[in-house]
Amino acid sequence: MEGNGLDINPARITKRRRKLLLKNTLLALAPNATTLPPTSAKWQMLSTIQEGRKRLMKEVCAKYKSNSKRTITPYHVSRIFVEDKHKLLYCEVPKAGCSNWKRVLMVLEGFASSTRDIQHNTVHYGNHLKRLDSFDHRGISQRLETYTKVLFVREPFERLVSAFRDKFEHPNSYYHPVFGKPIISKYRVNASRAALRTGAGVTFKEFVQYLLDVHKPVGMDIHWEHVNRLCSPCLLDYDFIGKFETMEEDANFLLHLTGAPRNLTFPSFKDRHSQEERTSARITQHYFAQLTPPERQRAYDFYYMDYLMFNYSKPFKDLY
Repeated sequence: MEGNGLDINPARITKRRRKLLLKNTLLALAPNATTLPPTSAKWQMLSTIQEGRKRLMKEVCAKYKSNSKRTITPYHVSRIFVEDKHKLLYCEVPKAGCSNWKRVLMVLEGFASSTRDIQHNTVHYGNHLKRLDSFDHRGISQRLETYTKVLFVREPFERLVSAFRDKFEHPNSYYHPVFGKPIISKYRVNASRAALRTGAGVTFKEFVQYLLDVHKPVGMDIHWEHVNRLCSPCLLDYDFIGKFETMEEDANFLLHLTGAPRNLTFPSFKDRHSQEERTSARITQHYFAQLTPPERQRAYDFYYMDYLMFNYSKPFKDLY
């Protein structure tokens, strides 16, 4: 579902322009790097892709948003994790590789020697990583101006299905009572007492009904919130935009640029429910086939800015 042509066509870039792009991107992103990546065709291509992604994001922001003159508040940076040693700011987008990115940040900070040593609960509940909003105004401003700001995104429908599978298709002591109960109560006709009591068994169609309801029985959640709301990309001007679909390549390129230890690579293991197949385009199509065409269209409209800003193609042919 990635946009055709990997965001920008490298064949249209002249050889001289490519070298300039690579040089400028490396200098901008790697103030701490002891050895820069070799100027191979691969690094040139990845650097060119980064320039294309950032340019598109700025164009979309300029056309649709009016955030450029707004004051940055602690709320705008509340999802950003800080790694001071390598001067990294990572904005957490749930269901887009965030658990493994936090593991990487913890290794960079020196909390562990390997990403495999860090358990899921330690990642999310250990409070080992600092958030940017924990600093005072000067600390926030200084880091935003001098650190590498990183954002990783995922195809919006895939991310949504991944969140649904994780939170509603497995036992969950938070999402079932807090979200499941009001969703079943509002959208299920003749719901059983057990379902109303536990909130277990929410269907994907019910979940999407809740998502699209302007009068939701319960608020939004970070796992299906828009990237624009989570990370304020039109306000913060990110230096690096990675994609879940090319995670290994993008992440390891970024680690090279920031001077990370050479033996540290982005982990590819699945964080939870490892026995299950990772949510893919095929699985996503299966879930969305349960919806009517108008429901699919409304869901696409709901995430339209994420599709546009990060150059994801329409996941169904009948969408407009």
